[in-house]
Amino acid sequence: MPHATGRVDAARAVVFAPLDGTGRAELVEKRLTDAIVTGVLHDGERLPSEADLSRSLGVALVTAREALEVLRDKGLVKTRRGRDGGSFVTFDRDAATRLLERRLRELSRIELRDFALHTSAIAGTAAETAAGRASDDDIEALVRIADAADLTTAGGARRAVSRFRLEVAAVSQSPRLVHEEMRLQGEAGSLLWMCLREQEYRDRSAIARTRVIDAIRDVAPDKARAETITHINSAFEWLIDERARIDARTEDAASDPKDVP
Repeated sequence: MPHATGRVDAARAVVFAPLDGTGRAELVEKRLTDAIVTGVLHDGERLPSEADLSRSLGVALVTAREALEVLRDKGLVKTRRGRDGGSFVTFDRDAATRLLERRLRELSRIELRDFALHTSAIAGTAAETAAGRASDDDIEALVRIADAADLTTAGGARRAVSRFRLEVAAVSQSPRLVHEEMRLQGEAGSLLWMCLREQEYRDRSAIARTRVIDAIRDVAPDKARAETITHINSAFEWLIDERARIDARTEDAASDPKDVP
């Protein structure tokens, strides 16, 4: 089974993987927005051309063009003409935070819980299966990803989570699990792992990877699954708390007499 490690950046592979569904411009825009606000795509980075983007995502050229136009309107992308032209990421940390917080508020607790449950089912099954199929080389690949994780920034920690989850799915030797893991990461991975903006949760993610690797090395499928699900549940609980904090701040701002004309 081909592995993500050493050949491509797994987080970037998720960004530019083919879209499921109707391939609407909104889906393309959402995928790229998530990649920008989480730091997978960096400030100043040149995006693929409209033609290359449409091919990699499996959408019509006009769909890719419409999505880039929306990103320009949001201030997340700027386009230059000429020989050195193209579309470039323009990352504004404050604007990115507002976008993610707005998206969080748009989802109900039930919707968030359902996504966490689905993610746990896929990632947990991948870890459980990997524990029964991993070779020594597979375990070494997982260790390399864990050791190379950049925990100094939220973006680095997010890329580490993405790479590790995809590699575990690859070790499971199930193409369907790999595909579903990529789809879920592209759909809402950036939202689920918002907690990685806090150093405590970056450190927790490192501990979780070590425990999953140990379980896979020990051929302990139940433990590998349980450690994976525990990590995801921790991220979900942070999201619920963060939404309450955002709602409280919004209510305080609305009731502030200074905001009253």
